[in-house]
Amino acid sequence: MTPALIKPKPRNPVSALRLPTLPPPARSRSALRLTAAAAEGRLELQHCADCGTVQYPSRSACVTCLSHRLEWRETNGAGELISGTVLHHSNELYYRERVPLRLGTVRLDAGPALLVHLQGDCAAAPSRVRVSAHLDKSGQAVLIALPAEDTANMADDPMLREMTSDPKFRKVLVTDGKPAVGQAVAMAMVEAGADIVWVGVAEPWKQAPGFDALTKLKQIEIVPLDVTDEKSVEELAGVIGGKVDILINTAEFHRTHTVVDRGTETARAEMEVNYLGLLRLAQAFGPAMRVRAAEGSAPATAWVNLLSIHALSALPSHGTFSATKAAAFALSQNLRAEMRHAGIRVVNVFPGPIDDEWNQLVPPPKLAPVALAEAIVAALRDGIEDVYPGDVAQDIVTRFRESAKVLERELWDQ
Repeated sequence: MTPALIKPKPRNPVSALRLPTLPPPARSRSALRLTAAAAEGRLELQHCADCGTVQYPSRSACVTCLSHRLEWRETNGAGELISGTVLHHSNELYYRERVPLRLGTVRLDAGPALLVHLQGDCAAAPSRVRVSAHLDKSGQAVLIALPAEDTANMADDPMLREMTSDPKFRKVLVTDGKPAVGQAVAMAMVEAGADIVWVGVAEPWKQAPGFDALTKLKQIEIVPLDVTDEKSVEELAGVIGGKVDILINTAEFHRTHTVVDRGTETARAEMEVNYLGLLRLAQAFGPAMRVRAAEGSAPATAWVNLLSIHALSALPSHGTFSATKAAAFALSQNLRAEMRHAGIRVVNVFPGPIDDEWNQLVPPPKLAPVALAEAIVAALRDGIEDVYPGDVAQDIVTRFRESAKVLERELWDQ
């Protein structure tokens, strides 16, 4: 049984920082589909459209009938552990620091046999397990066998914590705690077991509803942070930048403003927060987080960006807001590419309309701030890169994948 995680001791400030190491990143081009599915929390394998064979590893032709009509489909990970072993030595630097590791072969009920990591609570072969796909520190998909039923402290397994960003015992920065979303995220981090939650406040003289209750929690520490002010961002990074394990950027400026409305003031204000604010945070906190990515049992591990589902396809009635979120999405993709060398996961959150003051006239369904916060916690615990919380976001991303051009026109009248 996995022992409960113990709160790590503070790092000795005199000792040298460990340099981050990554598992081998090489994968075939076809295997990137496995990684793409794992980034959203799914296990997908190749299914032959002609004979129905489910195969692994990925190939360019069916192993049974040689057909090239191979389709990637979500696959049930239930199966039988048929053999297991323990790896005590590796020539790879990354694995040398983490041995011993349990490995095993699982025969899925769907057919193929998979070589997988074994979570510590999996019983010896033969036994029933469930296989899931996770992203490793290099951002590539790996397969992990879990017990058929959840066990106590399962998430505290060292291998699972290595491949996820569970907030438990970590130090979290929420960049804007004034709006309902920021407050809900900060509260969710506390409930998830975070050690410290720094909550950024740009204008402390403005008292937001519910903010007083948040400040009374012992894990909460209010810090001055205005993402539109480069000096404010750099000063805070100088104080806590070397301590942040998870950064959650909830800072957002949202107005109902179309492209042809006169004046650029609203668009400029949205861009200052939604795009340039993210850029300032990346330049101030990014280097320190990359340096700390291998530190102890609670290293810098994740960066979360609150975007919008309309970063994928613009909503004309919120035209300038959609444009700034699209720009932030592009910036976040570049941030992910730069942070991956340190093994820090960048999580993009694409909610639909949130139930707040700027969506008062938007008809239901709308996403409650608490539900959005829960989705962020789940994404961190599951090691997911992209999450689309809420019915509207799920509907739009499905239609976007079917035809971006059709979706563009469907949104014209909304």
